[in-house]
Amino acid sequence: MTGIEKKAARPFLAKGALVALALSAAAAVLWQSPARSAEDAVVIPPPAMDEKAASGTEKAIFAGGCFWGVQGVFQHVKGVSKAVSGYTGGSAENAVYEVVGTGRTGHAESVEITYDPSKVTYGQLLQVYFSVAHNPTQLNYQGPDSGTQYRSTIFAENDEQKKVAESYIAQLDKAKVFGKPIVTTLETGKTFYPAEDYHQDFLTLNPTYPYIVYNDLPKIENLKSLFPKLYSEKPVLVLASSKS
Repeated sequence: MTGIEKKAARPFLAKGALVALALSAAAAVLWQSPARSAEDAVVIPPPAMDEKAASGTEKAIFAGGCFWGVQGVFQHVKGVSKAVSGYTGGSAENAVYEVVGTGRTGHAESVEITYDPSKVTYGQLLQVYFSVAHNPTQLNYQGPDSGTQYRSTIFAENDEQKKVAESYIAQLDKAKVFGKPIVTTLETGKTFYPAEDYHQDFLTLNPTYPYIVYNDLPKIENLKSLFPKLYSEKPVLVLASSKS
């Protein structure tokens, strides 16, 4: 079984009855029902503190469960020129999907976002991250995936990003918008390593994949609904840009 097959199987393995359903035509219809959203988005206020205006491009790294969905969300955000799935928190030697999957490497499945701060700020990216991309009250799991490699973590690139993120977490906790405390951690000084090509653009390239239909496509719809001014219909793709 390949890495992708293992990930796709996780929702089915949660309950034995779903295995049989997943192998039937009836299950295919069930999984594609728009009413079956794995995570509901949460309406949250914008950050009270944000980064200073700057020219050029900057990078942000977020981890929040499987990188397929997180990448897919930020590929649809205006001002983002690139969103790459990868691994952050461990070493170069163990930045390999099957090894990261053991949960013993220190890595988290993450997404490195290249963005234009004159079009979308770091604070706005954080707002999408907390509201749409994942559930920040779940530390080492998201949806059907569990382990430290699926932790909720912000890998701050500099002191300013760290301060903005810390301020926003405190703001959201004080407002009690999630009903539970935010467990998102902050890590600094970590290197991002791109994941294998077969993980890049996975949501866009596999829109009927059961895992994507159930866990990730609702996130794109939530982004479009809650952040219409930030939503871009056409995603920025990694593989397309690397071949151009």
